[in-house]
Amino acid sequence: MSTIDSSRRQTELDVARDGSRELSTDGVATRIFLQPIAAPSILGLFGFAGATFIVASNLAGWWGTPQSGLALAPFAAMFGGLAQFLAGMWSYRARDAIATAMHGTWGAFWLAYGILNILVAAGALAAPKPWYHNPELGFWFFALAGVTASGALASLAESIGLFAVLSTLAAGSGILAGAFIYGSHGWTEVAGWVFVFSAGFAWYVATAMMLAAAGGRVVLPLGKLSREANKPGGRVTRPIELEWAEPGVRMGQ
Repeated sequence: MSTIDSSRRQTELDVARDGSRELSTDGVATRIFLQPIAAPSILGLFGFAGATFIVASNLAGWWGTPQSGLALAPFAAMFGGLAQFLAGMWSYRARDAIATAMHGTWGAFWLAYGILNILVAAGALAAPKPWYHNPELGFWFFALAGVTASGALASLAESIGLFAVLSTLAAGSGILAGAFIYGSHGWTEVAGWVFVFSAGFAWYVATAMMLAAAGGRVVLPLGKLSREANKPGGRVTRPIELEWAEPGVRMGQ
């Protein structure tokens, strides 16, 4: 055996996970780059919480007028739309299926919401009269309710905190869909209140994740299945580990 072949054999990399797995069998060493990333849902949930709160509080009648949506649209499109959509794409790299689907879905919605208000402001589309009777927009929320309900069901395997966010979000979407389709002002306000609760839960979950990432220990529990992951003061999951003998960023956040 030549010196080069011998050197290559010595540098071959095995990954231990339920035994040893050889990544190279042809004498050529394999190099693996680990690229850990911060939890994308911290950005995604904060973006969702901010955009949802300002729009939902207006729907609930706390402040403003029906025309306030035109002023809220830029913030909602950038914070809840662009920022959250990017978080969804980064969640794909973190191999988090729920976060990818939910941040991607709602990020795309908020971007579309911004575009819709731009078209109304430009006169390309007529504003509905009364504002709470808008069947077209109602069916937007009908579709969102179904997708979000699926995410809420899947989140039961992850944490109670995330389930609280998605279940109230799905409920609010369903209520608002019916309110817009049938033109009910009262139910529009109810939907606004439900969305406010969802935004509050999202703020809590994002804050808990950020504090855990910054301090390396659990500060606010999220109701995860792992007992240690819920215990204040307990150590958080290592940011890099092997999943199914596949090196890289661990699955989930």
